[in-house]
Amino acid sequence: MELTNIAIDQNIKPFLRWAGGKTWLLKYLKNIKNTKFNNYHEAFLGGAATYFYLQPNGHAYLSDLNGELIETYQTIKDSAEDVIKKLETFKNAEEDYYQIRSTIFENSVERAARFIYLNQTSYNGIYRVNLKGKYNVPFGFRTKNFLDKENILSAQKALRNTSLKHCDFYDVLNNVKSGDLVFLDPPYTVSHNLNGFIKYNEKIFSLEDQIRLSKLIDELKNIGAYYILTNAAHKTIEEIFDKGDRQFEFKRASLIGGTNSERGQTSEFVFTNADL
Repeated sequence: MELTNIAIDQNIKPFLRWAGGKTWLLKYLKNIKNTKFNNYHEAFLGGAATYFYLQPNGHAYLSDLNGELIETYQTIKDSAEDVIKKLETFKNAEEDYYQIRSTIFENSVERAARFIYLNQTSYNGIYRVNLKGKYNVPFGFRTKNFLDKENILSAQKALRNTSLKHCDFYDVLNNVKSGDLVFLDPPYTVSHNLNGFIKYNEKIFSLEDQIRLSKLIDELKNIGAYYILTNAAHKTIEEIFDKGDRQFEFKRASLIGGTNSERGQTSEFVFTNADL
């Protein structure tokens, strides 16, 4: 039996740039067969590339530990046209960027517009805050238009049948039932194919968090749910998530790199008990 409750619409793309996004994985997801699931859950939402691609027909529970991110999605769901009107007042210029970056807006529409604007015009689309919780990514000098009205409105439609929540990934268990599908794309703790840890992400998602995630997957399987996990192709990750399920290793282009980083090919693991 082929998967019957996914309505694939490749025209909707993420309206946010997100380091570690899963656009590269989408061409593999269309080959999911022999798996019919009920509701959809995504615990590390990020740019939501996977959700926008699959657009499951059941209810979707989407969450992330980044409160500003979740508020932005909720505001697009509720008031996309108002956010667009606010974005139309912004300019992609260095002086404007730093002024908007330093401004504290009072309502959710303005905050969502600010979040999208900074994401689209910053360096590499990285989300990073300082010790005081202030966004501190520099201006990106991008020439591409930061506002895609039609795509934001399409995203609003795709978010209709969703519940959005700012929470820890383990809270996904509050809603998962047998026959549901859970997509998990955590921040990578270790470097791809290397022995070192990623300094920044080690603070965001530690090795202990990876072990907690492994325990979550055990609970999901006990419930009778399906899961798809993406992670860095690293021996430590392989040891943590080896549960006798299907394991794939995909090579992809590395799109994000700092001053001392080389952009080339990198490998990622996908673990799943669904039929990919």
